[in-house]
Amino acid sequence: MRWKRARRSDNVVDARGGGLRFGGKSLGLGGIALVVIVGLLMGRDPGQILTELTTQSSVDSRQAGAPPADDEHAEFVRAVLGDTEDTWRALFQQAGREYRDPALVLFSQGVNSACGFASQAVGPFYCPADQRVYLDLAFFDELARRFAAAGDFAQAYVIAHEVGHHVQTLLGVSAQVNAARQRGNAWRARPACRCARSCRPTAWPASGPIMPSSAWNGWSPATSRKP
Repeated sequence: MRWKRARRSDNVVDARGGGLRFGGKSLGLGGIALVVIVGLLMGRDPGQILTELTTQSSVDSRQAGAPPADDEHAEFVRAVLGDTEDTWRALFQQAGREYRDPALVLFSQGVNSACGFASQAVGPFYCPADQRVYLDLAFFDELARRFAAAGDFAQAYVIAHEVGHHVQTLLGVSAQVNAARQRGNAWRARPACRCARSCRPTAWPASGPIMPSSAWNGWSPATSRKP
């Protein structure tokens, strides 16, 4: 990836070092789903991934103290987030809408958000209440160590996936899904859920300049028309 030449986002908040230690916890449902998606993109067998999740369900805890010296990782996150900002701003402008950038919070071990407290076991997540993405960089180590999903591609997809949930919030897709679920209308919720899993998050890598277009042959960006 050509991320080192990319514009850095100013919306990354570094809250590492302020979290609590939570060792021996299993990945949450959101983290499991994201691991499976990334594994599929990397050509892994989903059955094997689920087996590994069942037999090795703990996330290593980090030693308390100062944050690790992973500034390059933080710069990578800023570059990818900046690219999603540029891409989604352009797509929203084409649709006559205004895109509001989300913030991305880097944390270690645990973090408080407007959606409540979350440990690293939850995995990367988006909180619609404060419109922020939360990421513990240890999740990338987990992808590489346990699921052979190392490298920029997998890490960038994780970030773009969470930003995709922000896009769904801005477009009202998330609200429609939640309303349909509350009414018990699974038929109406199903198409929106499919979009939540694939369409919106993949528009950035299919359109953004950081990722070569050849890496996304067969994928189509989300339509820019108004829903």
